[in-house]
Amino acid sequence: MSALKLFIHDHGSKGDQSLLKTITFAITHFTVAFTVAYLLTGDIIVGCLIAMVEPAINTVAYFFHEKMWARHLGNARGARNSLPDNHPSTC
Repeated sequence: MSALKLFIHDHGSKGDQSLLKTITFAITHFTVAFTVAYLLTGDIIVGCLIAMVEPAINTVAYFFHEKMWARHLGNARGARNSLPDNHPSTC
């Protein structure tokens, strides 16, 4: 539970838009999935059922992907900032 709390704690602060981005991604994904499923099957019920399962799982995966990607970018910035300065001071 603490890992989940870490991921969703303080959303919106410090410019973290991953939750809003995840919600808009989910809406887009559900719409596309329903449209494709409906066009393939011709059945609204089957289209709805197919569109509910895959995008729901994919949306959760996307949220955690975004969090890991942000952590990766933060680690990369930290590594760049911690490299020794090879330029001697000329003062």
